Amino acid sequence: MAGTIHTDVNAVKATNANAVNKQYTGPLVTVTMLFFMWGFITCLNDILIPKLQQVFTLELWQAMLIQTAFFGAYFIVSLLYFVLSITKGDPIRKIGYKNGIIIGLLVAAIGCALFYPAASMLSYGFFLGALFVLASGITLLQIAANPYVTILGPAESAASRLNLTQALNSLGTTVAPIIGGYLIFGAVDTMQDAGADSVKLPYLGLAAALVAIALIIKISKLPSIQSEGDASIAPDAGALRYRHLVLGIVCIFAYVGGEVAIGSTLINFFILPEIAGLNETQAGHFLAFYWGGAMVGRFFGAVALSNMRNTSYKYLIIAGIAAVVFVLLYTAYGMEEALIALGLIALNFVVLMLGRFIPSKTLGYFAGTVVVLLLLTCFTEGSIAMWSVISIGLFNSIMFPTIFTLAVKDLGVHTSQGSSLLVMAIVGGAIVPPLQGIVADITGNLQLSFLIPLVCYLYIMYYGFSGSKVKEAAI
Repeated sequence: MAGTIHTDVNAVKATNANAVNKQYTGPLVTVTMLFFMWGFITCLNDILIPKLQQVFTLELWQAMLIQTAFFGAYFIVSLLYFVLSITKGDPIRKIGYKNGIIIGLLVAAIGCALFYPAASMLSYGFFLGALFVLASGITLLQIAANPYVTILGPAESAASRLNLTQALNSLGTTVAPIIGGYLIFGAVDTMQDAGADSVKLPYLGLAAALVAIALIIKISKLPSIQSEGDASIAPDAGALRYRHLVLGIVCIFAYVGGEVAIGSTLINFFILPEIAGLNETQAGHFLAFYWGGAMVGRFFGAVALSNMRNTSYKYLIIAGIAAVVFVLLYTAYGMEEALIALGLIALNFVVLMLGRFIPSKTLGYFAGTVVVLLLLTCFTEGSIAMWSVISIGLFNSIMFPTIFTLAVKDLGVHTSQGSSLLVMAIVGGAIVPPLQGIVADITGNLQLSFLIPLVCYLYIMYYGFSGSKVKEAAI
């Protein structure tokens, strides 16, 4: 899934002089691990939903409360952070970004460890509480880690470093369904009575990994961030005067909600006899195509929307990435899947060209393409419906960073405040998935429930073509 960009402009300026002529490769590699880990952990929710739905015999909307607990933490923790920032000053800046990262890792580790007693007590409420604690830690990581990435090297290459870390985040979401599906559902294939116990060891392992990374961060010589002037966010909430930001907040809500709702439903979708008739483990492999598409598309978007003036070089780099993806898929899955993926990549490239590499237009065309793909998902069957929904990942790829960039454009001193408000909008991932679950339960038709995320992408298309235009008049 996508990571959040929360760049501290003052911190970048204050440390830029110190960054010159320093080698930050080691620290950058260390911090980049965080992006991989929270992408991995977030995508594991897509495995948990069908698993806990089986264990506790839940309706789909009840199982979707997993995403509500997880992404609800983003909203609540970000809101508390925002309130503290405008009243007491930026909390992370006071304790230091390095300490903020460590605290976030340890809180996330506690959340993972709580899965063990939740499984032992066989309590769904306990699971939801553990997910909330886990996501609270990841929210702190998102706020604290991104400013580090921007200062680990020259300012002119900061965007490149952020794209790299976002790609690693997508790598985590790509491998999580495969590894998680094997560890969590694999036990079911050999032990029919495994129940909730199959989640114990995977999440204890994650807790140990998070603690280990916290120790690595602790002993690593990461550069300290020195603030300039007042670290607090302006208490007048002046960012809300900007129409394109307010509409962008709604757009982030719609995007995260739509993306998460689709990903959360795919395993249940793939096991439908009229779609693919897969078992849960097989479905987990194809779920990786959805998130892997987001990773590949993010590389494409990073090249296409970059400041590289020579268009021929852009085409050459994109063709090279496509060739590598084809070879990897051919080796792992065979010719049929590799050719299908290559065809979808070609479609992605055509839409990129249609947008003429202009961020707002590209966003609009990508969202419009997803609307068409969701209609095919709703009203066709078999491989057409299956690959239509899988290919949405390719077009999701550039959406979060593009929406974010468009929303904070020309905010000036209100940029940090606008960033915090955009982080809160990630709560869409807590609200839209249960809505889709309710529609599926009421209608008894999982395919028709994809009309809920379709509404989200219609709004994203509007924002790309019109709502993202910079206007300072308040709504």
